[in-house]
Amino acid sequence: MEHNKNNYTKQRNSKSKIEKRTQYESSYKKTGYSKGKKVVKKNETATDGSIRLNRFLSNAGICSRRQADDYIVSGVVTINGKVITELGTKVFPGDEVKFNNESIRQEKKVYILLNKPKDYITTADDDRGRKTVLELIRGACRERVMPVGRLDRNTTGIILLTNDGDLTSKLTHPRSNKKKIYHVFLDKNIKKDDMLALKNGIELEDGFIKADEINYTDPVDKSQVGVEVHSGRNRLVRRMFEYLEYKVIRLDRVYFAGLTKKGLPRGQWRFLTEKEINILKMGAYE
Repeated sequence: MEHNKNNYTKQRNSKSKIEKRTQYESSYKKTGYSKGKKVVKKNETATDGSIRLNRFLSNAGICSRRQADDYIVSGVVTINGKVITELGTKVFPGDEVKFNNESIRQEKKVYILLNKPKDYITTADDDRGRKTVLELIRGACRERVMPVGRLDRNTTGIILLTNDGDLTSKLTHPRSNKKKIYHVFLDKNIKKDDMLALKNGIELEDGFIKADEINYTDPVDKSQVGVEVHSGRNRLVRRMFEYLEYKVIRLDRVYFAGLTKKGLPRGQWRFLTEKEINILKMGAYE
């Protein structure tokens, strides 16, 4: 009997030691350590000053990190004259990096808000000779900025341009769901039942969608409404109204990720304030 009791006590002590060791190792993992070895966190900067190549390209305003991976694999990036196709390659201080045979360097971050007029497209260039939004900010900065997302050629309103690839990726990611508000001008008065249908949701060819909010913008003119959406699907607002047999005559984006066109005339631009930049980076907006 005494022998069985001693075995039971040993098993309890052994179990207790295992539980303590498990808790100990778990606490190390939570604090970024594992068995005395530091685990470098994803956002930490290496002590040798190196930086991953895709982040280097993104910080230089060339593209987003995801796009950079595609460029690296395609063989258009070199470091010190050597073609790099391996993802995860690091750039060290003093390295010469080239993209499409052109030297690139880290640039200061630039953030420009533009109130886009009609008949301008949101691309860097166009092989059909159409006007681009970059023409409207010509001379604003030496850095190479790109539009964040897109607006249709006939859609007006605010659009952000920047060389901050990380922020661009954050704002345009399919799961980002950034709040957007549009002023919509229709070819006829819209019925309240149809407004309710849009708020409850409809089934488009690319899936279910609904307006987060929709209201008349004019107490008299019932052909004008304000629509709030979070999805970034292509031509979404126009397609929503086309589904209910309304034609969008004019479409103006008045709000995007906490930014508005207040005090910014059509065709004009301005730099973001430090407060606006910090809000965007922290995601402290609706």
